[in-house]
Amino acid sequence: MLQTIEAVIDEKGMLRILEPIKLPKLRRVIITILNEEPREEAFNLALLSEATLATDWLRPEEDEAWSHLAQLPSL
Repeated sequence: MLQTIEAVIDEKGMLRILEPIKLPKLRRVIITILNEEPREEAFNLALLSEATLATDWLRPEEDEAWSHLAQLPSL
């Protein structure tokens, strides 16, 4: 199933996803860069949610859920 998620990317290439994402396993993504600037409220939402998401990402359950990635070869 395809899923569309809004994000913003800065001039340094840092991608900020604007909503939480839960995936059952590793997935490929395709990023389309639009020829428009993000709405200010969308960018602010990304900044405001970053601390909350970081707290969620630092839980032991998250480490366990993503532990299979440590077995992948690094690029």
